[in-house]
Amino acid sequence: MDVSPSGRTAVVIGSGFGGLALAVRLQAAGLQVTLLEKREKLGGRAYQLKDRGYVFDMGPSLITAPHVIDSVFQAAGKKLSDYVELMPLDPYYRIYFHDGTHIDYVGDPDRMKAQMAKFNPEDADRFDAFMGKIRPIYDSVIGDRLGSKSFGDMKTMLGFIPDLVRLEAYLPVTMLVNRYFKDFRHRFVYSFHPLFVGGNPFHTPSVYLMIPYLERRGGVWFSRGGMYSLVEALATLFTELGGEIRTGQEVNRIGVENRRVTHVEAGGERFDADLVVSNGDPGHTYRDLIEPRHRRKWTDRKVAKLDYAMSCVLLYLGTRKQYPALEHHTLILTERYKGLLEDIFKRKILPDDFSMYLHVPTRTDPSMAPEGCESMYVLIPVANLASGLDWEELREPFVDKVIDFLEEWGMEGLRENLEVLHVMDPRDFRDELNSLHGNAFAIIPKFTQTAWFRPHNRSEDVKGLYLVGAGTHPGAGVPGVFLSAETTYGCIAQDLGLPDQWDWNEPGKVEWSHDEGKHGAAEVTGGG
Repeated sequence: MDVSPSGRTAVVIGSGFGGLALAVRLQAAGLQVTLLEKREKLGGRAYQLKDRGYVFDMGPSLITAPHVIDSVFQAAGKKLSDYVELMPLDPYYRIYFHDGTHIDYVGDPDRMKAQMAKFNPEDADRFDAFMGKIRPIYDSVIGDRLGSKSFGDMKTMLGFIPDLVRLEAYLPVTMLVNRYFKDFRHRFVYSFHPLFVGGNPFHTPSVYLMIPYLERRGGVWFSRGGMYSLVEALATLFTELGGEIRTGQEVNRIGVENRRVTHVEAGGERFDADLVVSNGDPGHTYRDLIEPRHRRKWTDRKVAKLDYAMSCVLLYLGTRKQYPALEHHTLILTERYKGLLEDIFKRKILPDDFSMYLHVPTRTDPSMAPEGCESMYVLIPVANLASGLDWEELREPFVDKVIDFLEEWGMEGLRENLEVLHVMDPRDFRDELNSLHGNAFAIIPKFTQTAWFRPHNRSEDVKGLYLVGAGTHPGAGVPGVFLSAETTYGCIAQDLGLPDQWDWNEPGKVEWSHDEGKHGAAEVTGGG
């Protein structure tokens, strides 16, 4: 490992978006950073699969709050637009309901109200009131930067509680949404977002209702060439700054002496470091990488008591036929909502029915498949491996059932036109990503695992050890993990006296916005 001008060295374990973003921030601040990745390529959950001309993003499929991502590039004196071309999506999602109806979820309030009025005019009339209710939640989390503020002490949490109470952001998402909307479609459209971060909308606190407003304010975007282009952009920036990347290096131990981190061991090598950041699953980091004698708080028992998020089964499909009924993001829903989620989160069984999320990037970027073909993945939420479900036995019949369902739903000739099929089930999350119980989104974002109650960005057990990514504050999702990198950098900067970095709330920030019908433009505004 080279020595930085400051003489300080850092090791970042894992190259998901959180790990990459923090590695860039630290390298830009003058540390010499080595990024260690277990797999052959970078990306973590944002991995990429290529097969016979089909290109698949294996995890994250959209970008919201691009100004938060841009702040990482700004910290290095660069711009996101220098590295990645973002493409606005319209609609954000198409949602098909069990009765054959559908709603195109968009940011334009008038278009949304016009669609809602067809099903329930009173719901459409209450739309503005609902947005007025959730905007202060957005203002608190994004505008006041609570999403990028460390909750490492109870004082910060106590300071947040009055806002939480005033905004009723502690109430379950569905409870707040159902006050405003009566039609089952509208209740789903504005309550499903916690599923994107591993939460059950019937239990997740309404602080996560900032997501619909975030989408309306900043739009939903896709990066040309696939989400992996953002991984490659961050890696390029990191190496331009002098950072070192080592792939095929699975970390098996974090060395600790006198309660302070000393080094990391991976692939038979020792990497000495002044600080270590783990972008891995917090449970894996504490339980598997640090000897029990060094862990007073995060004991094996404490790790086991965390409530881990659901898992997923993903089918990566390359088809010789295109399916115009599918938008870039499409949800196909069963009739059950609450009952289905109870089966997944509480009963931990594999129900007979399922809802699914389809990512079809060829709708926006045809280059991700051979000409006239379709590249897509189908994601079905399922219980994690704490369920005891045997996916060695279940996998093949489950995949067949999903393909049969899609053909009956309207994707005619799917099986006979299927040129590429890859499958990922909960075992792959466990084995490839070291996710406890094969979880897909770290820990469930319920109230008792939110903010101060999540694993902290600065380790309570080991000095010089920090966490970043979905398992720490503020949580999962692309903006969440980028905000976690900002939060963790703030902790490290405070501890080491590092410089402040570019603040996306300062006057003159770049504001990416779809608001008020603006599409695909970056505006410079006068304030946050």
